[in-house]
Amino acid sequence: MLNQFQGRMLLSHNFDVIPDTVPALSREEFAEVFKSSLSVYEQLQCRLVNHPHWTVEILFPTDEFSPQQVGELCAKALAEKRRSHQLSADNNPEILVLGGIKTTPPTSDSPDALQPGNWGVDVVETPSGEAFLQKIAWDSTIAQKPADSVFKVEIKTA
Repeated sequence: MLNQFQGRMLLSHNFDVIPDTVPALSREEFAEVFKSSLSVYEQLQCRLVNHPHWTVEILFPTDEFSPQQVGELCAKALAEKRRSHQLSADNNPEILVLGGIKTTPPTSDSPDALQPGNWGVDVVETPSGEAFLQKIAWDSTIAQKPADSVFKVEIKTA
């Protein structure tokens, strides 16, 4: 079978909530959220990576999925996982999936490092998406970037 994968996305997990209110996920548990949820799409390949920052690699055919669509699937997968924890409405985190395409040279020669043309995606769990985006200056960070080089997905899990 000809390999149709052209898109590569690496996910990191930014757990910006109090662990007493929301159970923290290990790297393996975080990866399993996406491996199991995205397995219904046979065109998507997902695996745990060995990297200090990046946790999950998703390969996708760009003629079938946009990076934004893959990001939306990731947000829904994590939201479903959090719903399964049956958290109180007050404790349910907001989920942000913030993606950007890498345009600079790689910082590592590791095969699990982000490479130019790959999407680096921060999967964020936070009490307030709005406050988190302000804290990282999202709007000013993306202001000079082409619209097709970044994406943002927001889900309130409550």
